[in-house]
Amino acid sequence: CQLKVAPYSYDWIDNGGRRSPRSLTPGTEKLEVGQEFLVFRLVEFESNRHITGVVQPRFERVFGWLAVSYLVEPRDTDRCRLVSCIDVALPTSVLGKVRQTLLAYGDLFMMRKQLLTLKHCAEQSAEGHTNS
Repeated sequence: CQLKVAPYSYDWIDNGGRRSPRSLTPGTEKLEVGQEFLVFRLVEFESNRHITGVVQPRFERVFGWLAVSYLVEPRDTDRCRLVSCIDVALPTSVLGKVRQTLLAYGDLFMMRKQLLTLKHCAEQSAEGHTNS
């Protein structure tokens, strides 16, 4: 849900230099199909379990068609795993193949940072709940 607020990766690259919040933002858990997050439009979700979005038409020219899902997999009572998956359309042109390759490597770099930052925010939130 926090992805409605900011990208949480390398802010100087994909957030116009504005720092993503380093604590969870209240109210972001209120999801509705059609909401925008990052370059996606929310198409499906299950609270506290997963969100799935498809690229917004205004970004499709840059990124091509793609969809993304974030899934929380519980591990035990106080641990979970956050998994992300991107589905892209098969490129039909040389330019499309180059774009897809750049997107794959760029996402590997950016999404790793994003997931680590979200992990840090969640851990801070959990510590705050156990200390209060």
